[in-house]
Amino acid sequence: MLLKKILVAAALALFVSGFGLSIWLWQSYDSALQNPVSNNPITIEIAKGDSFKQITDKLITANLDINPFWFKVLALQNGSMTKIKTGEYSLEAGLTMPGILALFVLGKTKQYSITFAEGLSFKQMREKLAADPNVEHTLDAVDAETLMTSLNADVKHPEGAFFPDTYFFEKHTTDAALLKRAYSKMQAIIQQEWSVKADNLPIKTPYEALILASIVEKETAAKAERPQIAGVFTRRLQHNMLLQTDPTVIYGMGDSYKGNITSTDLQTATPYNTYKIRGLPPTPIAMPGHDAIKAVLHPAPGDTLYFVARGDGTHVFSSTLKEHNAAVDRYQRNLK
Repeated sequence: MLLKKILVAAALALFVSGFGLSIWLWQSYDSALQNPVSNNPITIEIAKGDSFKQITDKLITANLDINPFWFKVLALQNGSMTKIKTGEYSLEAGLTMPGILALFVLGKTKQYSITFAEGLSFKQMREKLAADPNVEHTLDAVDAETLMTSLNADVKHPEGAFFPDTYFFEKHTTDAALLKRAYSKMQAIIQQEWSVKADNLPIKTPYEALILASIVEKETAAKAERPQIAGVFTRRLQHNMLLQTDPTVIYGMGDSYKGNITSTDLQTATPYNTYKIRGLPPTPIAMPGHDAIKAVLHPAPGDTLYFVARGDGTHVFSSTLKEHNAAVDRYQRNLK
């Protein structure tokens, strides 16, 4: 009888302790599901080849309140363990362990951005890429012609072939990949705009449109003036007049340009000196933006053939050389 009582008591004790353990496990699991693991935002990078344990260790090292056991259970339970994507992640404060796993599976990595402003040269574009620490640099020893060949481009010269814009990317994206995106975007835009261009233009190919658009881009930052300036250059080309535009002279001078154009510079023959050559220079001189491209394909009508800077970012347009000289006297030589 005594033995029976002892056995019953022992069984009851095991049941109670097991029930208590079950409650504790459930509370622990529920806490792992519900509780935020950090009060502060952090950045973590999951590298190619990282094991689940290595990922967990990185989170713990970053002072996230991660329970390794439940984190692994959750990953096994929802099948995310083998679906985690590499990259750099910004983990906001208040995230739970399920929230972090979901972020890793979706691949919502941290995004960086780089902006290529309208009017930049290809050299300046490459310098900007080279200075960005989040870009993987693969083109340092690659010349421009090789780069254009890798893009399957029809031209060998890279100037004007890339669209100026802000591009978002993940850390370690290569400079080549970013340039490919910018090249593809420029090709798409110029082809689309060429398909709806105005009639009777003196430019015969999309590439010539890029050349003229790059000149318009460098001549003015005033958006409203671009069709007017494009109109001047269009009429000059139609009348077989010299374009006589300073930005092309500057581009042809290369590194010898120090901020001023001299009379000698205007008389020095280069393929880009439009005071000496008729027609367009051989290549674009910068990256034209969308507005400049539209302007040269839809130039403003009129009879103006000249323009001079007022000094406030805008220009005075003239139809005759006499009017133009008077404007030059007023705005450039300060003669009333």
